[in-house]
Amino acid sequence: MLRRIISLIIWFGAASVGVAAESNTPADFASAIKPIMGNLRSAVSYAKTGNVALAEMEISEAATAWSELQRKFSGAPPVPYQAAAFDTFLAAGRERLAAADRALGAGDGVTAGSELRAVRLDFHKLRRSSGLYDLSDCIAEIAPAIEALRVAAGRFSEGAAQHADETVAAASVFRDRLKRCNDWASPETSTQAEFRRIIDGAIASSGEIARAAIAAERPLVHRYLIELQSYAQLLDFRFG
Repeated sequence: MLRRIISLIIWFGAASVGVAAESNTPADFASAIKPIMGNLRSAVSYAKTGNVALAEMEISEAATAWSELQRKFSGAPPVPYQAAAFDTFLAAGRERLAAADRALGAGDGVTAGSELRAVRLDFHKLRRSSGLYDLSDCIAEIAPAIEALRVAAGRFSEGAAQHADETVAAASVFRDRLKRCNDWASPETSTQAEFRRIIDGAIASSGEIARAAIAAERPLVHRYLIELQSYAQLLDFRFG
């Protein structure tokens, strides 16, 4: 009888460990999705530069990890995600990854990049709708700001002087986003030399591109735009 009791205690102990291992905690989800987001960032970069084979490898890794994500979390999202929104995110992500892979196979890197960026955007939208927000979410919001600045500065550099004000306004929005992200950085991140170099450099250059536009210095506007795009990409890769 004693042996049976001991066996039951061991069995229940092992079972409880197994349940804990399969429990869906916020930390489990964060740990599972972080490398996928890294795959997507790399795939977008490779697709943009025409490295199709490398982009396909990154998408393949992301798709495999996504399947495991669905297996573990579908129907059982971690707090504070709502089941319906969470499952919709997982299903849409699977379809977008497949669409990106098809686009790459057809030689359409632009569409592939768009689909991959949409997966990341959907993730940050899901977080915000669930009451979550941190530095990575703030950095995700920089993308539309740098794109708006690219468009405005491009028009101005092509000789359309009336777009100077548009460039200044877009640079101001971009700078405000950078300052917001600086405020959202944790003390540990905020004091890192790399973070300070990127964020301070980007804030300074966003002021310079505005001054260059006001002074009608088109070559300078173009130079600062390239610099700011590099800063935005670095922020995304290192802290997004």
